[in-house]
Amino acid sequence: MDTCDIDTPFALVDLDRLEANIVKLQRYLDAHRIANRPHIKTHKIPEIAHMQLAAGAIGITCQKLGEAEVMAQAGIRDMFLPYNLLGAAKMERLARLARRVNLSVTADNEIVVAGLSAAMTAANLTLAVLVECDTGGKRCGVQTPEQAAQLARRIVGSPGLRFAGLMTYPSGPQTDPFVRETKALLATSGIAVDRVSGGGTPGMWRAHETHEVTEYRAGTYVYGDRSQVNNGAMTLDECALTVVATVISRPTNGRGILDAGSKALSSDMPGLDGYGMILEYPRARIYALSEEHGHVDFNACARAPVIGERVTIVPNHVCVVSNLFNQVIGARAGLVEVMWPVAARGLMQ
Repeated sequence: MDTCDIDTPFALVDLDRLEANIVKLQRYLDAHRIANRPHIKTHKIPEIAHMQLAAGAIGITCQKLGEAEVMAQAGIRDMFLPYNLLGAAKMERLARLARRVNLSVTADNEIVVAGLSAAMTAANLTLAVLVECDTGGKRCGVQTPEQAAQLARRIVGSPGLRFAGLMTYPSGPQTDPFVRETKALLATSGIAVDRVSGGGTPGMWRAHETHEVTEYRAGTYVYGDRSQVNNGAMTLDECALTVVATVISRPTNGRGILDAGSKALSSDMPGLDGYGMILEYPRARIYALSEEHGHVDFNACARAPVIGERVTIVPNHVCVVSNLFNQVIGARAGLVEVMWPVAARGLMQ
């Protein structure tokens, strides 16, 4: 089947680029002796996760329990959930998952640690827990090495738990000093820090500069997007996922309307000047999104598309866009090879 036969809008994956992206990061991390634990929140597709594992990844990273459950069902047996998990329902699911796979999680406060300990003790399991550290991301994470060491000691003293190291996002210049100070504090208690998990696609080619990091988590690198091109982590020629849309209206000479709106492109990162790059019309600007309409200004282009013409869009933030589609179309040279269900789509719990 030719991709021209697929109804728009649809998410198209260039399989050659996808495979090349997987291999490129794996080789880089292997060269620097950093374990690769890719984040599947970008693609949410078990088949792609298996490709990453086959290339040499030691396991995968999932952001939510629902994603991990899908991946476990697909036969993946080593997972990291770097997310604070709270509540009885999640603890029940976590215990069931921990019986099936080699699982590790994070915590950045004692309430989470207490909940994990109670759940694992009741299930007669031992769970690996890393302390999440804020080394510049200003999201979750303990704020100082002293807090990290204190929480690590709490994990060590909690039944059903095993202290498994430190985690941060994104890793960068502040990571090494934070980790070294934490290690020194824990050494006085005889506690070793064997694993330091860092991550982030924007900084992936500088992962070796953060010497304390033992494993790396990147997600967006498999597909690439406009934001990664903008920050220099990837090139436009490496972007593997695009959204194919049709021009359905030309209300004025300079304005066109696409059949891909916020439900196909997302409204993420408008600071990039528009909501995606149209490859056939790089000077065009997707200046607004309705739910099912993309509003495009073609005034800066040498010519404008005709009604019925198809265009190819590199999204601003591919992780969000991937979650908007039930399936992605995998193709080479315009010929469809596979249609992958986005199996973990929408699993936010």
